[in-house]
Amino acid sequence: MPYTIASRRPRWWTELLLIVVVYAAYSGGRLLARGDVAAAVDHGLAILRFEQALHLNAEHPLNRLFTATPALGIPADFAYATLHYLVTPAVLVWLFRRRPLHYRAARTWLMVSTLLGLVGFTLLPTCPPRLLAAGHGFVDTMAQYSSYGWWGGEASAPRGLGGMTNQYAAMPSLHVGWALWCGVVVWRYGRTPLLKALGVAYPLLTVVVVMGTANHYFLDAVAGCAVMGVGLVLAGPAMRGVDRVRDGVRQRVRERFGRGSVPGASPIVSGGCETSAGERIPGQRARSASADDTPAPAR
Repeated sequence: MPYTIASRRPRWWTELLLIVVVYAAYSGGRLLARGDVAAAVDHGLAILRFEQALHLNAEHPLNRLFTATPALGIPADFAYATLHYLVTPAVLVWLFRRRPLHYRAARTWLMVSTLLGLVGFTLLPTCPPRLLAAGHGFVDTMAQYSSYGWWGGEASAPRGLGGMTNQYAAMPSLHVGWALWCGVVVWRYGRTPLLKALGVAYPLLTVVVVMGTANHYFLDAVAGCAVMGVGLVLAGPAMRGVDRVRDGVRQRVRERFGRGSVPGASPIVSGGCETSAGERIPGQRARSASADDTPAPAR
């Protein structure tokens, strides 16, 4: 992962504030990015037809399995509704505490990718499989098993709060994208075989869950991985850009309030004169030397 070394551990309270602000902006932007429903349905059907032409539509068999088997469908719904919001913050906290030198780069990667996902929601609103007409063969398992959880028939939002989520933000799948970020971070920085195995298993499990619950197409998952890849490439330049802006602001503040002083440099107040131990004023040594060289008056 490029640009990983930081000079010091970030302050926890600034990181918390930054994450809250970015997530609030992302959530608000996701709501504002609601597009035309008819266009979203057309995009969803186009993706489905493309997958069927390439024999990639694994959503149908997985969705039928989850629908017919509550022992699989109910845990999958709980996983879809919770892990996205629990595992990602947990990995952030773990990385902050255990790998502080690599935290900033990983956090920036996650944030840049999330903002790229928001661009995708805006440009390509997409109807998820569960919201297509029944004739397309999908069952909304979140609605089917809603009596077992806190969600209603509108995605994973709590009952009565379905209007607070954009149900047509299926492309790309940030459920898969965030899970991939968690997996890569845990696999790379985890020290035990168990952690590394979890890092591999978690994103794969998420792909199966989002398709089996009919919340995403397979290509949504692929797009989520692609967004994370682009975010990884852009994370380094983003950090360098932030550093340049920050350094520029600090320099202007110094010039404005510190009269252009440079931190760590002590001002010269002696005009270049040097003093040694026992001398009180500059130039005393020179006058003493000249006095010593003057011949004593004759008696």
